[in-house]
Amino acid sequence: MKQISFADAEYAGKRKKTRREVFLDEMEQVVPWKALLKVIEPFYPVAGNGRRPYPLATMLRVHLMQNWFALSDPAMEEALYEIASLRNFAGLDLCEAIPDETTILNFRRVRPGRGHPQAGQCAPHAQRLAAQARQHR
Repeated sequence: MKQISFADAEYAGKRKKTRREVFLDEMEQVVPWKALLKVIEPFYPVAGNGRRPYPLATMLRVHLMQNWFALSDPAMEEALYEIASLRNFAGLDLCEAIPDETTILNFRRVRPGRGHPQAGQCAPHAQRLAAQARQHR
């Protein structure tokens, strides 16, 4: 069993859900996680070549939150340290390493190239999710 941090313990005791938490709960339900992970997985680095990569699902969630909340790479890194609801959605906690801005940037560059059969598979999902995010602002 993993020990929780003081910040996580304090967060667990709060009673009201914020609009951000409600939005993230909705996105948890509507995003086709398995389909997106299946498309991205062949292009995501594996352990053994440099630093061990963060889990693909974590980085996908960080990337989507960065887009939904219009955050730069440095701002996303800071938000992961400061905002518990974003850490929870990404499956991170303060007892572990948080992706830095360079890691976040490098994930954005992981994708099939033009002309690849899977290149267009994420676009319809991304457009639909962007429209849903705009409705919540």
